[in-house]
Amino acid sequence: MFKRLIFFLTFFCCLWFFYIKGLVTVVPTSWLKEKEDFLVYLQGTEARTMDPARADDPASARVLANIYEGLVRLRTGTEIEPCLATRWEVSRDGRQWTFYLRPNVTFQDGTPFDAQAVKFNVDRVLSQQSRFTYATFTFGMVRSVDVIDSLTVRFNLKYPYAPFLYNLAMPVAAPMVSPRALKQYKEDFWKHPAGTGPFIFQDWNRKNEIILLANSHYWGVKPSIPGVIFRYVPDPKERFNLLLSGRAHISEGILPQEVEFLKNKGFQVFNSPGLDISYLGFYTNKGPFRDTILRRIARQACNPGALVESLFPGRVIAARGPLPPGTLGYEQTPEPPPVNPGRARRELTASGYTPGIPITLLAYESSRPYNPAGGEKLARGLAKQLKEAGFSCSIKVYPWNEFKKALFRQEGDAFIYGWTSDNGDPDNFLYTLFSSQQIACGLNTTHYRNPQVDTLLLTAQQTPDSNLRARIYGEVLQHIQDDVPAIFLHHSLYTLVTADNVQGLIIRPQGIPYLGNVEISR
Repeated sequence: MFKRLIFFLTFFCCLWFFYIKGLVTVVPTSWLKEKEDFLVYLQGTEARTMDPARADDPASARVLANIYEGLVRLRTGTEIEPCLATRWEVSRDGRQWTFYLRPNVTFQDGTPFDAQAVKFNVDRVLSQQSRFTYATFTFGMVRSVDVIDSLTVRFNLKYPYAPFLYNLAMPVAAPMVSPRALKQYKEDFWKHPAGTGPFIFQDWNRKNEIILLANSHYWGVKPSIPGVIFRYVPDPKERFNLLLSGRAHISEGILPQEVEFLKNKGFQVFNSPGLDISYLGFYTNKGPFRDTILRRIARQACNPGALVESLFPGRVIAARGPLPPGTLGYEQTPEPPPVNPGRARRELTASGYTPGIPITLLAYESSRPYNPAGGEKLARGLAKQLKEAGFSCSIKVYPWNEFKKALFRQEGDAFIYGWTSDNGDPDNFLYTLFSSQQIACGLNTTHYRNPQVDTLLLTAQQTPDSNLRARIYGEVLQHIQDDVPAIFLHHSLYTLVTADNVQGLIIRPQGIPYLGNVEISR
């Protein structure tokens, strides 16, 4: 009896010492999950790093967006809103961007966020452009950064560049990290991240779990949940079962048929279009599709909506044009002409062509976010539609890297391809894919040239007024619709399924979840 009493006294003393005294870090993760009601978020791909300068993958970005913040951020659409900067000004020549910083913000290691920290972060990325994937894209136009005072910082650009604001809203490269933590941990900083966001990194364990704790000193609305567990679960069936059994609160990558099942069970479903585009491109400088008439005839035969239903229902949405819904300029997209393969065939004959025009269609083997069915299946679906208009398609399929080399060599006559935006700005779609300046580097794969479009795109880059930029892009979109360098097919659809007691979830572009406002009702 006396030994049993000693045992229990010792046991409860240990509990008091390790838990009541606040030494939470030594408490097992499983106990934390049981005691603290952490939100469990299931990912289908594994994060690679906790350093935003090194990150180049969506799985890392989803976690990083809850630890770090930038000067500005994207709303649920692609509208820019203040974050660590409360406001900003652009000089008349578009070369100076002055940001006024939010006062009384601290990094998660207790050091102040100020203008010196901003300069430190940008200089760090610029000085190591060869190491960081998005360094040049994000800050390549920056000549220097000046500290005006503790809460005012000025970016001096090499040339006017309106999309710069969208670069600063990216979940990678642009977020601010603690200079002290970076100096202290150097190359191991990614193991000890410190940002200004609503959650603080605690652990990345051997169970493929990244554990975050609520930041009680967060400058904004404090999280109502004690923490988040990002758990990597590659098997979609296992993710489904974990969500259904109540062992997880949010999951990405649930199969469409299971999404409907969960929805009928009371689970909530959130969909957001990806910042990407799948398209059928034409070589406009060679072969049969040098003729704009043939490209317009092909467009009348292609039915992206029918392809959605037959190949990937619930996983993509049909495109109106090159810009995804919610992007600046999307509302200016002209309505696409109606699908009419019979009329297309008649126009083919009327234009002096004989039905049965042979064309070679290039495709990639693998699936892509904007084409989960894979390139070959999509190519066969398009070939069937084009046949009704009088085209006889042969399909050539390559592995992804070999496919890109074949495009650069301009094999075939047309090709299945796609693009995923880095920052959500329309320039990153329209200039990248359709400026003649992008032909040499291989991004303008259609070899489309239109001097008016080139001028409009450069003008838009130098126009900081978003309303005026949108009107300029409307003109660009009309030219592209008239010239048909490509047929725009689909955008990816990011789907998150949550338990019915999860409220306050914010989904930002590219399916990036913001969990700082989430509440879990009992």
